[in-house]
Amino acid sequence: MRIDRRTAAVCDIDGVKVGGRNPIVVQSMTNTDTADTSATVNQTIALANAGSELVRVTVNHDEAAAAVPTIVRALRDFGCGAPIVGDFHYNGHLLLRRYPDCAKLLAKYRINPGNVDIGRKHDDNFRTMIETAIEYGKPVRIGVNWGSLDQRLLTELMDKNARLPEPQDAGEVMREAIVASALRSAEAAEGYGLGRDRIVLSAKVSNVRDLIGVYRDLASRCDYPLHLGLTEAGMGNKGIVASTAAMAVLLQEGIGDTIRVSLTPQPNGDRAEEVRVAQQILQSLEIRSFTPQVTACPGCGRTTSTFFQQMAEEIESYLHSRMPVWKTRYEGVEEMNVAVMGCVVNGPGESKHADLGISLPGAFEEPKAPVYIDGRLNRTLKGDRIVAEFIEILDEYVENRYAPKAVGTA
Repeated sequence: MRIDRRTAAVCDIDGVKVGGRNPIVVQSMTNTDTADTSATVNQTIALANAGSELVRVTVNHDEAAAAVPTIVRALRDFGCGAPIVGDFHYNGHLLLRRYPDCAKLLAKYRINPGNVDIGRKHDDNFRTMIETAIEYGKPVRIGVNWGSLDQRLLTELMDKNARLPEPQDAGEVMREAIVASALRSAEAAEGYGLGRDRIVLSAKVSNVRDLIGVYRDLASRCDYPLHLGLTEAGMGNKGIVASTAAMAVLLQEGIGDTIRVSLTPQPNGDRAEEVRVAQQILQSLEIRSFTPQVTACPGCGRTTSTFFQQMAEEIESYLHSRMPVWKTRYEGVEEMNVAVMGCVVNGPGESKHADLGISLPGAFEEPKAPVYIDGRLNRTLKGDRIVAEFIEILDEYVENRYAPKAVGTA
């Protein structure tokens, strides 16, 4: 069970509430050229359909800023209501002032304090962005990143550390600089008039243990809503495992109000994979539910045929294909557990623990499989239509078990 950490302020991002007692929000980011409005709209819709509750887009030059209003209006015309967040570095103060429609239609601004006033002895650029957010009533994520840390602050803390009788390790000083940058920037934003309930903080690094340490420290020193995630998780299994290892620890400690899994996709890969991984992390920790879960054994010498693996794949694919419809019709269906097991060792037991389970007898499977419903043996399927018949049972179970949703609650 997740330890409860309440944030004093709740940040409302176009109806998506972050912090307090609200569910942890899943977000993602497009990797299209924002100036390519068609590509950005299409990918945003794909991310939102996968379950991304906030979608961030890069706003890095005039063409991107000019495209934002077209993108937002097109999304609304297509029925996509996901709030669109603008990601600004270096020139955000110029773009937000130069393109007021962009500033008005974005749901939130993401500002990296290390990339706002580089080489300057003042924070005029940061202040301009905060004042723009105030003018248009927008929340801001102040997102510190150790790859682009405020060098003035880091130098200040390094010099201070060097004068100590027992200096800290350089890594500890850097972690302190990350946290201090976020807190000082938030304090400055409030000083310029931005409401406390308009601020979300993040302090991202790419190392698992460092991320855990930084966020523990940040959470102990503030009560702003926190955006959580490794800054560059990596590709494939490495990115998934590293993100899960870091975020699972923090989420169990009640740290994190919105998350992103920053996976590097394969060339022309599915960007929405990062959304599904984020959802699975939350669902595995029993923090939120998004889709029915399939328990399937890994197989061993008792399951020398591939029938149960094919069966598990077909059933899981069917569940995913039906969820867009089911989630609009049935209350709580996303919490359903289905067991698809390959042999008699753990098969019947796992099937009994699931809402709905099916188990094969083992090696060189005979064409028969007992089906368990709510912990009790219901029937045994035989022949070459086992999967089709089980899917029919599954449909019947969903229809009878889960209450129809009231109109307008999907």
